[in-house]
Formats: sequence, structure tokens, C-alpha cells
Amino acid sequence: MNKDYYKILGVEKGASEVDIKKAYRKLAHKYHPDKTGGDEAKFKEINEAYGILSDKNKRAQYDRFGQVFEGAGGFPGGGQWDFSQGGFGFGFDPSNMEDLSSVSDIFDAFFEGLGVKRRKTYHRGADMEIIKEISLEEAFRGIDDKVSYETFISCQTCSGAGHFPKEGFTKCAACDGKGEIRETRQSFFGQFSQIRPCAKCHGQGQIPNKICKDCSGTGRLKDKKEIKLTIAPGIADGQLIKILGAGQAGERGAGAGDLYVRVRVKPHHTFQRLGDDLIVKQNLDLLKVLAGKKVEVPTISGGKVNVEIPVGFNLRERLRIPGEGMPKFGSAPSSLRRGDLYLEFDIKVPKVDPKLKKELEDFE
Repeated sequence: MNKDYYKILGVEKGASEVDIKKAYRKLAHKYHPDKTGGDEAKFKEINEAYGILSDKNKRAQYDRFGQVFEGAGGFPGGGQWDFSQGGFGFGFDPSNMEDLSSVSDIFDAFFEGLGVKRRKTYHRGADMEIIKEISLEEAFRGIDDKVSYETFISCQTCSGAGHFPKEGFTKCAACDGKGEIRETRQSFFGQFSQIRPCAKCHGQGQIPNKICKDCSGTGRLKDKKEIKLTIAPGIADGQLIKILGAGQAGERGAGAGDLYVRVRVKPHHTFQRLGDDLIVKQNLDLLKVLAGKKVEVPTISGGKVNVEIPVGFNLRERLRIPGEGMPKFGSAPSSLRRGDLYLEFDIKVPKVDPKLKKELEDFE
């Protein structure tokens, strides 16, 4: 089980060098074997912890892996780990173990050394995100529209290849036509002989005789692109629509990225949206309510509904009108399910003439 050197010195993991040194001096003075009450085993443990945490490289290794790798790092033998030569020496300098960009590089090197070639690298186009603003009415009924945006598109002159295949190719001198270059790198596991795609010929092993001047050999150009966009009824504010292959064109015929359209539903002057439900505020004349008249309420579809206020209803609450809200996104077009419309009353106290006031008093 690995030791907790921070706990041994009584400091936090993020402690500064000054704090670590201060804690070490205090504990070393307390447990020194020559002192009364000293503890030789504890003193050695404190020195071991300080030896690791006071060294930047060793501390970095310890923080990342829970231990420090010295010499051969726990592997037998020494020298270079070169699979192409069949060698299995594992000596390495642990201070260089950050050289590989990721764990996948380690395994790439492992299999490449055994003769398993990695796939050639193609620069796929990047994904993109754009904003599309729509009204609440458009979100209600759904729309078919076109959107235009600036991005990398495939070069029409060379059909996205970046060169003209009919003009032929010349063997790449940098990699001797192999399309890859062997290089040696340091890692946590040791020194690796690793194979990388040739940067000059982009892993192809050959150089085109004629490069496309319009795109400078990249196979793509920056320009405006226009696509059709379908927004289904009931879409929510902030929802993303993914369109495959509509992002940036890849380099030299590689695949295109995807486009993400983030829909923004603009605030409405009449309706407030809560999920699939809508809220509308309505001025209410108490005299009309007392007279039993229905309240005319606008709907998001552009029509109106007449609503009767139930006897005994609390006018400070919202009155629910079923099925007059937003369509539920993703429901079948033939049977679109809808949320509800909620009526919020803004009660107005009307002016009452003396005759009506007398009648109301008599009624009361």
C-alpha cells in the first residue's frame, strides 16, 4: 500500500514548498533519534516524505501516480524499449514521462513497434454551432427554412483533393515513400520507438505533381454555405438540432464535421412559456363576471376561446384551459399532443353608479 506523504508531514496536498519545509523541520526536531522521546522509524519516514515532496519532479510523479518511479521504474533490464529490434529493455528518465500527449500514444507506439500500422491521419472538418432565432408562433407550428453561414467548403476546382491526380505523383523524399517516420520518444513506460505520419506528404508516401492553387493544396476554401433547416413543432428554447456533414469540410477530401443549430425562441408580447404550457394575462371586469359573461381569451394558434369562470373559483389562481398550449416536441404529426393554456387574471374594480350601488347593497 502506498504511503500518504502529505499525511505523514501533516500538510494539505496543495501545500506550498515553504509549508512543506516548515512542517518537516518541526517534525524532524521532534522525532530526532538523539533527542529524548525521539523515534528513529518515524524520523526515517518523515525524511522519506520530505525527500519526495521537496523535489518538484518526484512530487509531480507522486501526485499523479501515488508513487515515484526511479531508475528502471520497476521494470527489469535497461536501455531502450525498441520493439522493431525485438529489445525489451525498460530504462527511462521519469522526468520525461509527460512527453507523450496521451495514453493512446503509448498503445499506438506499442502496436506500431510490433509491426501493426496505424491508420493514416486525415483531418476531418470541425463541428460548428450557429444560432437560429424564431418566434413563439414558429415554434408552435414548426417551420422549413434556409440558413446561411460562413465555413470551410470543399474546393470545386480540385473536387476537394487539394491536387490533380491525373498529373501524377513523386515519391516523398522525407519518408522515402513510406508515408511514416520513426521517432523515439520518452514516456512513463520508458523510451519508445514510435511511428508517425510524414508531415510533408501527409502520410501518403508521395507528393502530388500539381497542387491546386485555389485552395493551396488543402482541398477546402472559406465561403458561405446555405442549407435547408426543418424545425419541428414544439421545439424548446435552446434546443440543438444536429445536421450531419454540414460543418467544416475536411482537408484533402477528408470527412466534413457536423453542424449544430441552437434554436432561440424569442420572448412573446402576450404569452409566457413554461415547458409545453402557456400563460396569458387577461384583464377582468368584475361586473361581467357577476353577470355570468364568458371571458374571451387569445390562443397561440391565432384564434380565440370563450371561457366561463366556474362558480366559486378563486380569481387569484390560474384558470386552466386544456389543450391550448404548445405541441409536445417529438409527438406524431397526425396526433400532436399539446400542453395547456393558463389564464392569469388582472382584476379591475369598475366604477359603479349610485343606482347600481344601491341595488348591490340591497342584494347583499
